[in-house]
Formats: sequence, C-alpha cells, structure tokens
Amino acid sequence: MPGTERRTRMTPEERRKQLIALGVNSLADRPLEDVTIEFLAAEAGVSRGLVFYYFSSKTGLHHELVRAARDSLMRATEPRPELGPAERLHDTLERFVTFARDHRQTFYSLVRGAASGDETVRMIVDEVRSAQAERLSVMFGELGVAPSSRLHVALRAWVSLAEQALVDGAVNHELGHDELVVFLERSCLAVVDLASAQSRA
Repeated sequence: MPGTERRTRMTPEERRKQLIALGVNSLADRPLEDVTIEFLAAEAGVSRGLVFYYFSSKTGLHHELVRAARDSLMRATEPRPELGPAERLHDTLERFVTFARDHRQTFYSLVRGAASGDETVRMIVDEVRSAQAERLSVMFGELGVAPSSRLHVALRAWVSLAEQALVDGAVNHELGHDELVVFLERSCLAVVDLASAQSRA
C-alpha cells in the first residue's frame, strides 16, 4: 500500500533514531534490562537482524538508550540564562523533579546505571553528574560563592543525594512535588554553605 510504503522508507539515521525513541519510550513501563533486541524489533515491526545491525548487541542497545535518557534529562533541566541565579536554581530543581516524576523509568535507569557492572553505562551516568554539578557551580559563582575543590566535591555529592531523593520522593511518590523541590533547594544551599564555611575556616 502506498501509505505503508512511505512510512517504512526511512534513511538509516531516521530508522536508528526511531528505534532509540521506541526503546526510551518503553522505559515508561519496564526496566532497561527488559528492553531487548527482540522486544524492540517487535515494537518497531522490523526484523531482529535489522535492530542487531544498528546496535550489535543488547549491551550496545542499552548504551544508546542510556545516552538518550541522559540527553533528555540534560535538555529538560537546562538552566534558563534569562533568570537570576537564585531563581534559576529554583526553576531548574522544579524541572528536575518534574522530569523524574514524568519519566520515572527513564530516570531510574540512569540512576541505577551508577551501580552497573558496565563501565560505559557508569561513564555516561558520571557525565550527567559532572554536568549537573558544573551547572550548579556556575549558579553559585554568580551568587558570590568562591570556587574551591571542597565546593566541587560538595556539589558532586549533593547530585548523588538529589538522585536518591528523587527516586524515593518522585519515582516512588513518597513526597509531593513542592515538598521535594523545597527539600532539594534547602539541602543544596546547606551543602554549599557548609563547604564555603569550611573554606573560610
């Protein structure tokens, strides 16, 4: 049929993007481990061999899905430069909570990746943490907080704390949205204040 033919005529890059999007969307109701080559082929209505061609293995597929999840999180939480630093921090945390709640399995797959036995997945997760810590460092620098090794360590540690708080509070729905945003904001400010106070001591 003409309509079907048009839908299936994709360039290799379009097909690859389609498969990654289907895989990431599948994380809404299943863990990363359950997104296999066979599952994705069935979801896309293509052969197993075609999916294997693009990703080589289940591990290769998972790497691409985790990278896509990383990129989605980074786009969703990108600080808005038109806001002042304090307002920007609050706005970023609002969107951080929203992402974790609206994309629970995607976020959970990223957080779980930190404990993965797969070095590539751990590296991808570490990139997210480093980028988030750097974003925070820029905001606090604009608020007059002097950069230091202690501040860098504190912000990295806070990102890990925030991830766990989001898993418990947002993914598992143990805290309301506003309550979680307030907790994240106050804990971040407290960690930075402690790091700065020790730097001055």
